[in-house]
Amino acid sequence: MPFLLLYYYIMTKERLTIPKSLRRNVGKALVDYQQIQNGDRILLGLSGGKDSLSLLHILRHFQQHAPIKFELGAVTIDPQSDAFDPSPLIPYMQELGIDYHFCSEPIVDLAEKHMDNNSYCAFCSRMKRGLIYKTARDNNYNVIALAQHLDDLAESFLMSAFFGGKLKTMKANYIIDQGDLRVIRPLVYTRERQTASFAKAQKLPVITENCPTCFEKPTQREHMKQLLLAEEKAHPQIYKSLLTAMQPLIKKGMPK
Repeated sequence: MPFLLLYYYIMTKERLTIPKSLRRNVGKALVDYQQIQNGDRILLGLSGGKDSLSLLHILRHFQQHAPIKFELGAVTIDPQSDAFDPSPLIPYMQELGIDYHFCSEPIVDLAEKHMDNNSYCAFCSRMKRGLIYKTARDNNYNVIALAQHLDDLAESFLMSAFFGGKLKTMKANYIIDQGDLRVIRPLVYTRERQTASFAKAQKLPVITENCPTCFEKPTQREHMKQLLLAEEKAHPQIYKSLLTAMQPLIKKGMPK
């Protein structure tokens, strides 16, 4: 696997291009939500999935071409699961020459000991988020970039409304409660199909996560995904409408 990753990188290094639609969507998000400031040190949460790998290369593009100067690093959290091995990312990131942090922690074992299946995913998410924050603090990063896209925001919005009775979704740019780190989501205007198409076309070394607790049974998020896909067939502008409706929530908490 590591050899293949290096092979794919060498073969695509000179011809990897970011589609205009991706550059436009991310560039608009960066400007609209003031996500990157001059001198920022940005730490990308890199799972190895299509979305975070796509965002990695998009941010590298803007780092090389944008007038604002910023530094870029990445962190991968290995939960020590038999179904998910992100270690092949190590040689890939070495070839890219990006400051890279690989954190391996027994999150799966801890979740199995302390949580039931209904809260397993939430427990893992909290653990991973805490490790990302710690890595940022230990290495003097002030911004964390996450790769949730418009589909994720729409699904979260509907889940919160349907099952929580609240109007909530993910934010584009906010400061965490502790006040020392800022979180940005540059893909808020980007559709999942765009990152999937880019990753496939450029042969990015996507690592599929297959957590049995999360993926072997139906979930509320998957139900929302299928519902939205069905609605989009009948109403092609539904994501545009949802984006407009979610704007106050996406902008909530933006630094002044």
